[in-house]
Amino acid sequence: MTTLVIGANGATGKQLIQQLLNVGQNIKVIVRPNGEIPDSWMNNDQISIIRASISEISMSEMTAYLKDCQSVASCLGHNITLKGILGKPRKLVTDAVQLICKAIQHMSPEKPIKFVLMNTTANKNGDLNESISIGEKLIMGLIRLLVPPQSDNEKAADYLRVNIGQENKCIDWVVVRPDTLIDEDKLTIYEVYTSPIRSAMFNPGKTSRINVGNFMARLIVENDLWNKWKGQMPVMYNKMN
Repeated sequence: MTTLVIGANGATGKQLIQQLLNVGQNIKVIVRPNGEIPDSWMNNDQISIIRASISEISMSEMTAYLKDCQSVASCLGHNITLKGILGKPRKLVTDAVQLICKAIQHMSPEKPIKFVLMNTTANKNGDLNESISIGEKLIMGLIRLLVPPQSDNEKAADYLRVNIGQENKCIDWVVVRPDTLIDEDKLTIYEVYTSPIRSAMFNPGKTSRINVGNFMARLIVENDLWNKWKGQMPVMYNKMN
């Protein structure tokens, strides 16, 4: 089984790669031409490295990259720098999701390809009644205005939720929504919910990147887990002691 991963050389993407290796997946990674990657990737027969800027890949190129893949995972995000947050491309994640989905549908695979998108618990699931307070609505409005990556994350998830939907013959999807991301060296117990159980603004939880990578990898290889969350936007938290 082969998974195409974008955003692979980010902090969470690297954790996802290791978790996929742990469960025996072959992996194609798309990384920037000048992006740094671990030396261990270069000498691993399970990993094929594609040097390309995701925003410059054509649909025909993406279709070729997707050949022989049964799943796609995205940990793509904006760099946490002034240029990364405010500069172009402002729809980095959304454009990548659309490109991949169009390429998959062009391929018309016999079985739906799994698409796992890492997102954020600050993004509401429009299919559910996820209410937030007036204060949160005001803050989110300001964030959308001043921090373009928030809007990008929302539009990327909405493309899967609305445009691809629940009955697409080519694509099945899950949007994973971790709360505040933290770095930890080891897997810990985590909890997954249909919707947030706490305020992302005023009472955020924490989710370790290694746990996010583990959950995304498990979704790809564990059919029962996939069927449980397919077409949904599960929220992740590290279990509190």
